[in-house]
Amino acid sequence: MKNFNGKVAVITGAGAGIGRALAIELARGGAQLALSGRNLDSVAETAALCEKEGAKVRAYQLDVTDRAAVYAHADEVVADFGKVNIVINNAGVSLTANIEDVSWDDFEWIFNINFWGTANGTKAFLPHVIASGDGHIANVSSMFGLVACPSQSGYSSSKFAMRAFTDALRQEMIIAEHQVGVSSVHPGMIKTDIAWKARASANRDRDALAANFDGLAKTTPEQCAQTILNGIKKNKPLILIGTDAKAMNWMQRLLGSGYMKPLTAQMRKEI
Repeated sequence: MKNFNGKVAVITGAGAGIGRALAIELARGGAQLALSGRNLDSVAETAALCEKEGAKVRAYQLDVTDRAAVYAHADEVVADFGKVNIVINNAGVSLTANIEDVSWDDFEWIFNINFWGTANGTKAFLPHVIASGDGHIANVSSMFGLVACPSQSGYSSSKFAMRAFTDALRQEMIIAEHQVGVSSVHPGMIKTDIAWKARASANRDRDALAANFDGLAKTTPEQCAQTILNGIKKNKPLILIGTDAKAMNWMQRLLGSGYMKPLTAQMRKEI
Protein backbone atom coordinates (compact mmCIF):
# COMPACT_ATOMS: atom_id res chain seq x y z
CA MET A 1 0.00 0.00 0.00
CA LYS A 2 1.86 3.07 -1.26
CA ASN A 3 -0.36 5.69 0.36
CA PHE A 4 -3.67 6.17 2.17
CA ASN A 5 -5.34 8.68 -0.11
CA GLY A 6 -8.91 7.58 -0.80
CA LYS A 7 -8.56 4.45 1.32
CA VAL A 8 -11.27 3.60 3.86
CA ALA A 9 -9.78 2.82 7.26
CA VAL A 10 -11.54 1.18 10.21
CA ILE A 11 -10.08 1.81 13.68
CA THR A 12 -11.35 0.35 16.94
CA GLY A 13 -10.53 1.98 20.26
CA ALA A 14 -10.47 5.32 18.45
CA GLY A 15 -11.60 7.50 21.34
CA ALA A 16 -8.14 8.30 22.70
CA GLY A 17 -4.47 7.37 22.72
CA ILE A 18 -3.05 5.34 19.85
CA GLY A 19 -6.44 5.03 18.13
CA ARG A 20 -6.96 8.80 18.07
CA ALA A 21 -3.42 9.45 16.85
CA LEU A 22 -3.84 6.86 14.08
CA ALA A 23 -7.10 8.46 12.97
CA ILE A 24 -5.62 11.96 12.76
CA GLU A 25 -2.53 10.77 10.90
CA LEU A 26 -4.65 8.82 8.41
CA ALA A 27 -6.93 11.85 7.93
CA ARG A 28 -3.87 13.91 7.03
CA GLY A 29 -2.97 11.21 4.51
CA GLY A 30 -6.32 11.52 2.73
CA ALA A 31 -8.04 8.45 4.18
CA GLN A 32 -11.75 8.13 4.93
CA LEU A 33 -12.38 6.95 8.46
CA ALA A 34 -14.79 4.65 10.27
CA LEU A 35 -13.97 5.15 13.96
CA SER A 36 -15.40 3.16 16.83
CA GLY A 37 -15.24 2.76 20.59
CA ARG A 38 -17.41 2.04 23.61
CA ASN A 39 -17.64 5.73 24.54
CA LEU A 40 -19.31 7.45 21.60
CA ASP A 41 -18.58 10.95 22.93
CA SER A 42 -14.83 10.28 22.93
CA VAL A 43 -14.94 8.79 19.44
CA ALA A 44 -16.95 11.79 18.24
CA GLU A 45 -14.20 14.07 19.57
CA THR A 46 -11.66 12.14 17.51
CA ALA A 47 -13.93 12.36 14.48
CA ALA A 48 -14.19 16.14 14.86
CA LEU A 49 -10.40 16.43 14.91
CA CYS A 50 -10.22 14.35 11.71
CA GLU A 51 -12.87 16.46 10.02
CA LYS A 52 -10.65 19.49 10.64
CA GLU A 53 -8.05 17.71 8.50
CA GLY A 54 -10.61 17.45 5.71
CA ALA A 55 -11.44 13.77 6.09
CA LYS A 56 -14.75 12.05 5.53
CA VAL A 57 -15.35 10.39 8.88
CA ARG A 58 -18.06 8.74 10.95
CA ALA A 59 -18.08 7.80 14.62
CA TYR A 60 -19.71 4.56 15.78
CA GLN A 61 -20.38 3.14 19.22
CA LEU A 62 -19.10 -0.42 19.38
CA ASP A 63 -18.36 -3.12 21.93
CA VAL A 64 -15.77 -5.35 20.21
CA THR A 65 -16.68 -8.28 22.47
CA ASP A 66 -20.20 -8.36 20.97
CA ARG A 67 -19.64 -10.51 17.88
CA ALA A 68 -23.05 -9.86 16.33
CA ALA A 69 -22.56 -6.13 16.81
CA VAL A 70 -19.12 -6.25 15.15
CA TYR A 71 -20.54 -8.05 12.10
CA ALA A 72 -23.38 -5.54 11.92
CA HIS A 73 -20.81 -2.76 12.20
CA ALA A 74 -18.87 -4.16 9.23
CA ASP A 75 -22.01 -4.15 7.11
CA GLU A 76 -22.83 -0.61 8.23
CA VAL A 77 -19.35 0.69 7.38
CA VAL A 78 -19.53 -0.81 3.89
CA ALA A 79 -22.98 0.73 3.42
CA ASP A 80 -21.65 4.11 4.55
CA PHE A 81 -18.32 4.13 2.68
CA GLY A 82 -18.72 1.57 -0.11
CA LYS A 83 -15.57 -0.38 0.74
CA VAL A 84 -12.98 -1.15 3.44
CA ASN A 85 -9.24 -1.13 2.75
CA ILE A 86 -7.63 -0.94 6.17
CA VAL A 87 -8.64 -2.43 9.51
CA ILE A 88 -6.66 -1.60 12.64
CA ASN A 89 -7.85 -3.65 15.60
CA ASN A 90 -6.54 -1.35 18.30
CA ALA A 91 -9.03 -1.71 21.18
CA GLY A 92 -7.31 -3.20 24.21
CA VAL A 93 -7.10 -3.25 27.99
CA SER A 94 -4.54 -4.16 30.65
CA LEU A 95 -4.56 -6.26 33.81
CA THR A 96 -1.95 -6.67 36.54
CA ALA A 97 -2.34 -9.80 38.68
CA ASN A 98 -0.40 -12.95 39.48
CA ILE A 99 -1.98 -16.18 38.29
CA GLU A 100 -2.73 -17.29 41.85
CA ASP A 101 -4.57 -14.00 42.50
CA VAL A 102 -6.36 -13.24 39.23
CA SER A 103 -10.11 -13.79 39.16
CA TRP A 104 -11.73 -15.71 36.35
CA ASP A 105 -13.91 -12.68 35.63
CA ASP A 106 -10.85 -10.50 35.07
CA PHE A 107 -9.12 -13.19 33.00
CA GLU A 108 -12.17 -13.53 30.75
CA TRP A 109 -12.58 -9.73 30.58
CA ILE A 110 -9.09 -9.18 29.17
CA PHE A 111 -9.32 -12.08 26.71
CA ASN A 112 -12.75 -11.01 25.50
CA ILE A 113 -11.46 -7.56 24.59
CA ASN A 114 -7.84 -8.15 23.56
CA PHE A 115 -8.12 -11.46 21.74
CA TRP A 116 -11.77 -12.07 20.89
CA GLY A 117 -12.28 -8.39 20.03
CA THR A 118 -9.43 -8.65 17.54
CA ALA A 119 -10.70 -11.95 16.14
CA ASN A 120 -14.22 -10.54 15.80
CA GLY A 121 -12.99 -7.46 13.96
CA THR A 122 -10.72 -9.45 11.67
CA LYS A 123 -13.32 -12.06 10.74
CA ALA A 124 -16.12 -9.53 10.23
CA PHE A 125 -14.11 -7.22 7.96
CA LEU A 126 -11.85 -9.72 6.18
CA PRO A 127 -14.18 -10.42 3.22
CA HIS A 128 -14.52 -6.68 2.60
CA VAL A 129 -10.76 -6.07 2.86
CA ILE A 130 -10.14 -8.90 0.40
CA ALA A 131 -12.77 -7.48 -1.95
CA SER A 132 -11.08 -4.07 -1.92
CA GLY A 133 -8.15 -5.45 -3.93
CA ASP A 134 -5.70 -3.32 -1.91
CA GLY A 135 -6.08 -3.98 1.78
CA HIS A 136 -4.30 -4.31 5.08
CA ILE A 137 -5.14 -5.61 8.54
CA ALA A 138 -3.04 -4.52 11.52
CA ASN A 139 -3.65 -6.02 14.94
CA VAL A 140 -2.18 -4.17 17.92
CA SER A 141 -0.49 -6.61 20.29
CA SER A 142 2.25 -5.51 22.71
CA MET A 143 5.89 -6.00 23.60
CA PHE A 144 4.41 -8.47 26.11
CA GLY A 145 3.16 -10.38 23.10
CA LEU A 146 6.87 -11.08 22.46
CA VAL A 147 7.93 -12.04 25.98
CA ALA A 148 5.88 -13.18 28.97
CA CYS A 149 6.09 -11.00 32.05
CA PRO A 150 5.41 -11.74 35.74
CA SER A 151 2.11 -10.26 36.96
CA GLN A 152 0.98 -9.95 33.31
CA SER A 153 -0.23 -13.49 32.61
CA GLY A 154 -3.65 -12.41 31.39
CA TYR A 155 -2.31 -9.52 29.34
CA SER A 156 0.67 -11.41 27.90
CA SER A 157 -1.31 -14.51 26.99
CA SER A 158 -4.01 -12.46 25.24
CA LYS A 159 -1.34 -10.55 23.31
CA PHE A 160 0.61 -13.72 22.44
CA ALA A 161 -2.64 -15.18 21.09
CA MET A 162 -3.17 -12.06 18.98
CA ARG A 163 0.28 -12.44 17.45
CA ALA A 164 -0.27 -16.12 16.57
CA PHE A 165 -3.68 -15.33 15.07
CA THR A 166 -2.23 -12.47 13.03
CA ASP A 167 0.83 -14.39 11.81
CA ALA A 168 -1.39 -17.26 10.66
CA LEU A 169 -3.65 -14.81 8.81
CA ARG A 170 -0.70 -13.26 6.99
CA GLN A 171 0.43 -16.65 5.73
CA GLU A 172 -3.09 -17.56 4.64
CA MET A 173 -3.42 -14.32 2.64
CA ILE A 174 -0.13 -15.06 0.88
CA ILE A 175 -1.14 -18.65 0.05
CA ALA A 176 -4.53 -17.50 -1.26
CA GLU A 177 -2.80 -14.71 -3.25
CA HIS A 178 -5.12 -12.09 -1.81
CA GLN A 179 -3.92 -8.50 -2.02
CA VAL A 180 -4.11 -8.10 1.75
CA GLY A 181 -1.14 -7.22 3.91
CA VAL A 182 -1.17 -8.27 7.56
CA SER A 183 0.88 -6.82 10.43
CA SER A 184 1.31 -7.75 14.06
CA VAL A 185 1.97 -4.51 15.98
CA HIS A 186 4.01 -4.55 19.19
CA PRO A 187 4.19 -1.25 21.07
CA GLY A 188 6.28 -0.80 24.16
CA MET A 189 5.09 1.61 26.82
CA ILE A 190 3.17 4.42 25.12
CA LYS A 191 2.12 7.65 26.82
CA THR A 192 -1.62 6.90 26.99
CA ASP A 193 -4.10 6.44 29.82
CA ILE A 194 -4.30 2.65 29.42
CA ALA A 195 -2.68 2.06 32.81
CA TRP A 196 -5.27 4.27 34.53
CA LYS A 197 -8.08 2.25 32.94
CA ALA A 198 -6.46 -1.08 33.77
CA ARG A 199 -7.60 -3.64 36.31
CA ALA A 200 -5.43 -5.04 39.09
CA SER A 201 -5.84 -7.73 41.72
CA ALA A 202 -6.98 -6.59 45.17
CA ASN A 203 -3.48 -6.90 46.63
CA ARG A 204 -2.02 -4.34 44.21
CA ASP A 205 -2.19 -0.54 44.16
CA ARG A 206 -3.55 0.22 40.69
CA ASP A 207 -2.87 3.97 40.95
CA ALA A 208 0.75 3.39 41.97
CA LEU A 209 1.19 0.99 39.06
CA ALA A 210 -0.29 3.56 36.67
CA ALA A 211 1.94 6.33 37.99
CA ASN A 212 4.99 4.08 37.55
CA PHE A 213 3.90 3.33 33.98
CA ASP A 214 3.61 7.05 33.25
CA GLY A 215 7.15 7.56 34.50
CA LEU A 216 8.55 4.83 32.26
CA ALA A 217 6.58 5.52 29.06
CA LYS A 218 8.63 7.53 26.58
CA THR A 219 6.93 7.04 23.21
CA THR A 220 4.05 9.37 22.31
CA PRO A 221 0.84 8.15 20.63
CA GLU A 222 1.76 10.29 17.63
CA GLN A 223 5.15 8.58 17.27
CA CYS A 224 3.44 5.23 17.68
CA ALA A 225 0.87 6.02 14.98
CA GLN A 226 3.52 7.12 12.52
CA THR A 227 5.49 3.92 13.05
CA ILE A 228 2.38 1.76 12.57
CA LEU A 229 1.36 3.52 9.37
CA ASN A 230 4.89 3.40 7.95
CA GLY A 231 4.89 -0.33 8.71
CA ILE A 232 1.57 -0.76 6.90
CA LYS A 233 2.93 1.06 3.84
CA LYS A 234 5.92 -1.28 3.82
CA ASN A 235 3.75 -4.34 4.56
CA LYS A 236 5.89 -5.30 7.54
CA PRO A 237 4.82 -8.54 9.26
CA LEU A 238 6.16 -7.31 12.62
CA ILE A 239 5.96 -3.66 13.66
CA LEU A 240 7.98 -2.81 16.77
CA ILE A 241 7.38 0.50 18.51
CA GLY A 242 9.83 2.07 20.94
CA THR A 243 13.28 1.09 22.15
CA ASP A 244 11.70 -1.02 24.91
CA ALA A 245 9.77 -3.19 22.45
CA LYS A 246 12.84 -3.54 20.23
CA ALA A 247 14.94 -4.55 23.23
CA MET A 248 12.39 -7.18 24.27
CA ASN A 249 12.33 -8.57 20.74
CA TRP A 250 16.11 -8.85 20.54
CA MET A 251 16.33 -10.33 24.03
CA GLN A 252 14.01 -13.23 23.22
CA ARG A 253 15.62 -13.76 19.81
CA LEU A 254 19.14 -13.89 21.23
CA LEU A 255 18.44 -15.72 24.49
CA GLY A 256 15.46 -17.91 23.63
CA SER A 257 13.76 -19.00 26.83
CA GLY A 258 16.78 -17.61 28.67
CA TYR A 259 15.17 -14.15 28.41
CA MET A 260 13.20 -15.06 31.53
CA LYS A 261 16.24 -14.88 33.82
CA PRO A 262 17.07 -11.17 33.39
CA LEU A 263 13.39 -10.25 33.13
CA THR A 264 12.57 -12.08 36.36
CA ALA A 265 15.48 -10.37 38.10
CA GLN A 266 14.29 -6.96 36.95
CA MET A 267 10.65 -7.57 37.84
CA ARG A 268 11.62 -8.85 41.29
CA LYS A 269 12.87 -5.34 42.02
CA GLU A 270 9.67 -3.68 40.77
CA ILE A 271 6.89 -5.94 42.08
